[in-house]
Amino acid sequence: MNAATNDQGRLTTHVLDTANGTPAAGMKIDLYKIDNGAKSHILSIKTNDDGRADSPLMGGDSFQEGVYELVFQVGQYFDRGEKISFLDEVPIRFGINNADEHYHVPLLVSPFSFSTYRGS
Repeated sequence: MNAATNDQGRLTTHVLDTANGTPAAGMKIDLYKIDNGAKSHILSIKTNDDGRADSPLMGGDSFQEGVYELVFQVGQYFDRGEKISFLDEVPIRFGINNADEHYHVPLLVSPFSFSTYRGS
Protein backbone atom coordinates (compact mmCIF):
# COMPACT_ATOMS: atom_id res chain seq x y z
CA MET A 1 0.00 0.00 0.00
CA ASN A 2 1.37 3.39 -0.97
CA ALA A 3 1.32 6.26 1.47
CA ALA A 4 -1.03 8.96 0.26
CA THR A 5 -0.76 12.65 0.88
CA ASN A 6 -3.69 15.01 1.34
CA ASP A 7 -3.80 15.96 -2.36
CA GLN A 8 -3.88 12.38 -3.71
CA GLY A 9 -6.85 10.10 -4.09
CA ARG A 10 -7.31 7.69 -1.22
CA LEU A 11 -9.87 5.63 0.68
CA THR A 12 -10.27 6.00 4.43
CA THR A 13 -12.80 4.88 7.02
CA HIS A 14 -13.62 5.14 10.68
CA VAL A 15 -16.20 3.57 12.97
CA LEU A 16 -18.06 5.17 15.86
CA ASP A 17 -19.82 3.02 18.47
CA THR A 18 -22.99 5.07 19.03
CA ALA A 19 -24.27 2.72 21.73
CA ASN A 20 -21.33 3.55 24.00
CA GLY A 21 -20.40 6.98 22.63
CA THR A 22 -16.86 5.86 21.76
CA PRO A 23 -14.70 5.03 18.75
CA ALA A 24 -15.11 1.37 17.76
CA ALA A 25 -11.58 0.19 18.59
CA GLY A 26 -10.58 -3.27 17.36
CA MET A 27 -13.33 -3.77 14.77
CA LYS A 28 -12.31 -5.96 11.83
CA ILE A 29 -13.01 -4.52 8.38
CA ASP A 30 -12.56 -6.27 5.03
CA LEU A 31 -12.19 -4.41 1.72
CA TYR A 32 -13.24 -5.98 -1.58
CA LYS A 33 -13.18 -4.89 -5.21
CA ILE A 34 -16.34 -5.81 -7.12
CA ASP A 35 -15.82 -6.65 -10.79
CA ASN A 36 -18.72 -7.99 -12.85
CA GLY A 37 -20.41 -9.17 -9.64
CA ALA A 38 -17.33 -11.06 -8.39
CA LYS A 39 -15.72 -10.01 -5.10
CA SER A 40 -11.93 -9.92 -4.80
CA HIS A 41 -10.48 -9.48 -1.32
CA ILE A 42 -8.01 -6.60 -1.10
CA LEU A 43 -7.20 -6.39 2.60
CA SER A 44 -8.35 -6.82 6.18
CA ILE A 45 -7.65 -4.38 9.01
CA LYS A 46 -8.65 -3.77 12.61
CA THR A 47 -9.48 -0.27 13.73
CA ASN A 48 -7.12 1.49 16.12
CA ASP A 49 -8.05 3.07 19.48
CA ASP A 50 -9.57 6.02 17.60
CA GLY A 51 -11.82 3.70 15.52
CA ARG A 52 -9.76 4.41 12.38
CA ALA A 53 -7.43 2.54 10.08
CA ASP A 54 -3.78 3.41 10.78
CA SER A 55 -3.28 4.39 7.13
CA PRO A 56 -5.45 4.77 4.01
CA LEU A 57 -7.03 1.50 2.86
CA MET A 58 -6.00 2.41 -0.68
CA GLY A 59 -4.01 5.26 -2.14
CA GLY A 60 -1.51 6.09 -4.83
CA ASP A 61 -1.35 3.65 -7.74
CA SER A 62 -3.59 1.09 -6.01
CA PHE A 63 -6.49 3.57 -5.85
CA GLN A 64 -8.57 3.07 -8.98
CA GLU A 65 -12.08 3.83 -10.17
CA GLY A 66 -14.60 1.07 -9.70
CA VAL A 67 -17.02 -0.54 -7.29
CA TYR A 68 -15.81 -1.55 -3.83
CA GLU A 69 -17.28 -3.01 -0.67
CA LEU A 70 -16.29 -2.53 2.95
CA VAL A 71 -17.56 -5.27 5.26
CA PHE A 72 -17.61 -4.24 8.92
CA GLN A 73 -17.60 -7.15 11.40
CA VAL A 74 -20.14 -5.58 13.75
CA GLY A 75 -21.35 -8.85 15.29
CA GLN A 76 -17.85 -9.76 16.49
CA TYR A 77 -17.32 -6.25 17.86
CA PHE A 78 -20.57 -6.21 19.86
CA ASP A 79 -20.37 -9.91 20.85
CA ARG A 80 -22.23 -10.24 24.14
CA GLY A 81 -22.34 -14.01 24.23
CA GLU A 82 -25.81 -14.02 22.66
CA LYS A 83 -26.81 -16.93 20.48
CA ILE A 84 -27.27 -14.72 17.41
CA SER A 85 -26.33 -11.06 17.00
CA PHE A 86 -28.94 -8.79 15.39
CA LEU A 87 -26.30 -7.15 13.19
CA ASP A 88 -23.49 -9.39 12.03
CA GLU A 89 -21.63 -8.18 8.95
CA VAL A 90 -22.47 -4.71 7.69
CA PRO A 91 -21.53 -4.41 4.00
CA ILE A 92 -21.29 -0.99 2.39
CA ARG A 93 -20.93 -1.10 -1.39
CA PHE A 94 -19.88 2.15 -3.05
CA GLY A 95 -18.41 3.49 -6.26
CA ILE A 96 -15.25 5.47 -6.85
CA ASN A 97 -15.55 7.54 -10.00
CA ASN A 98 -12.56 9.85 -9.53
CA ALA A 99 -9.33 8.29 -8.29
CA ASP A 100 -7.90 11.77 -7.60
CA GLU A 101 -10.38 12.45 -4.78
CA HIS A 102 -10.52 11.45 -1.13
CA TYR A 103 -13.29 8.95 -0.38
CA HIS A 104 -14.07 8.60 3.31
CA VAL A 105 -16.63 5.97 4.37
CA PRO A 106 -17.53 6.31 8.05
CA LEU A 107 -19.82 3.92 9.91
CA LEU A 108 -21.91 4.92 12.92
CA VAL A 109 -23.13 1.73 14.56
CA SER A 110 -24.91 0.23 17.53
CA PRO A 111 -25.87 -3.43 18.05
CA PHE A 112 -29.23 -2.70 16.36
CA SER A 113 -28.68 0.00 13.71
CA PHE A 114 -26.14 1.74 11.52
CA SER A 115 -25.72 4.69 9.18
CA THR A 116 -23.07 5.91 6.78
CA TYR A 117 -22.35 8.74 4.39
CA ARG A 118 -19.55 9.98 2.16
CA GLY A 119 -17.38 11.93 4.55
CA SER A 120 -14.46 14.23 4.03
